[in-house]
Amino acid sequence: MNQSSSGANEPVPFADLIDRIIIRVCQSVAWIFLLLMIVILAQVTLRRGFSAGLIILEELQWHLYAIGVFIGVVYAQARDTHVRVDILRMRFSATARHIIEIIGLSVLLMPFLWVVFYHGLDFVYQSWRIGERSLAPAGLPWRWLIKSLIPLTMGLLMIAVLNRIARECVLLVRQFKKDA
Repeated sequence: MNQSSSGANEPVPFADLIDRIIIRVCQSVAWIFLLLMIVILAQVTLRRGFSAGLIILEELQWHLYAIGVFIGVVYAQARDTHVRVDILRMRFSATARHIIEIIGLSVLLMPFLWVVFYHGLDFVYQSWRIGERSLAPAGLPWRWLIKSLIPLTMGLLMIAVLNRIARECVLLVRQFKKDA
């Protein structure tokens, strides 16, 4: 299903299952882009055709786009299709690539995700506590709802990253056995 960071298509059953679940969730949410296109077309039609756009549609576009971007990042991690510096990476052995992937995810990405997740919880709580809404009178209510996306997607991304780390550990052990 997924390509490992070494480029081999080696199955890791538990990691494959977790990736399939995350990918399925992301693919389900990806339909949000269809809704986003409909909202954009409606807003453009109202603005250009009738010289009267709606603030609520404008804000809804931002919110739908934010959902798509956040879920897209999770999807890219689960599919292992995110951007790397391949010109450097391809020069390393499979063992070195696994080790670099494990260290990079553990030392660089996971602490960042934890900080965003942890502070995102307080961010959402404060927004919910004060009943935050759009500053525009005709804007969207419940601003805490879109802000909830931050810890939610960071949590899902942490699961995807932990799954990638587990996969890389299994593949590293397999590589050591091959080399021995």
